[in-house]
Amino acid sequence: MSNQYLDPNLKVFSLNSNVELAQEIAKVIGVELGKCSVSQFSDGEIQINIEESIRGCDVYVIQSTSSPVNENIMELLIMIDALKRASAKTINIVMPYYGYARQDRKARAREPITAKLVANLLETAGATRVITLDLHAPQIQGFFDIPIDHLMGVPILADHFNSKELNGDVVIVSPDHGGVTRARKMAERLKAPIAIIDKRRPKPNVAEVMNIVGNIEGKIAILIDDIIDTAGTITLAANALVENGALEVYACCTHPVLSGPAIERIENSKIKELVVTNTIALPEEKRIEKIDQLSVAPLIGEAIIRVHEEQSVSTLFD
Repeated sequence: MSNQYLDPNLKVFSLNSNVELAQEIAKVIGVELGKCSVSQFSDGEIQINIEESIRGCDVYVIQSTSSPVNENIMELLIMIDALKRASAKTINIVMPYYGYARQDRKARAREPITAKLVANLLETAGATRVITLDLHAPQIQGFFDIPIDHLMGVPILADHFNSKELNGDVVIVSPDHGGVTRARKMAERLKAPIAIIDKRRPKPNVAEVMNIVGNIEGKIAILIDDIIDTAGTITLAANALVENGALEVYACCTHPVLSGPAIERIENSKIKELVVTNTIALPEEKRIEKIDQLSVAPLIGEAIIRVHEEQSVSTLFD
């Protein structure tokens, strides 16, 4: 692909959550990032000014709703409003990481369903399409009444492990029942069997490992999850795998939330390497030697081009 994308109606803007990734995506497409300023009034209110004409343009806004979550969501909603009032033809929201996705159903009485609330907010503000990566639960796609392109991180993670010459039999491990489909997708790409960790969770962010379903003895285990937050689940799982006879344990996920004690837990765990993507920007203090960050920019850039040119996005994963 030549470095200059020819259609002047495709505009890419970045907000503050992940500017580095946005710059990479713009480079993949062959466009300059659009000019806009995001500032705050002294009381913390967000002020956005779009500094070029976008009338009649197809606009793509790149924003992960990672920490600070609420600020990033408000930035995005205000940007959508600004674009709508400036007569953008389409407003395409590129959310490498869709926050508030872990509350996707009422697991207990009187609980909110925040994944649906965020979908409503985006639509009401004026978004016409969403492009996202590895939603915590695929049914969240149905919370939107606008088109949503759901990209997958598994191929990127699988390619990484395929290119590593791991000496030994590999087994892909899901840290819980919910992630079995994801583990199977990875296993198909690595031509490996799967195992499942059966765990009970007494309360949020507290994991309790029970037993391992599947054969992991003498094998190289690769744990896969969509999000690693406090890293409690993944590190307990890794330690349980080694105790039960796994040779080595690698871990991978699409979204490195890595909050609270996560980095310290990973450092002190049996995990040899944690492979993540850059859907969430990692500050310097989280870039430890054990963590390898892969870029989703080629995938997202290609998806944006395909959406813009009205080509199939699903063929990216064939």
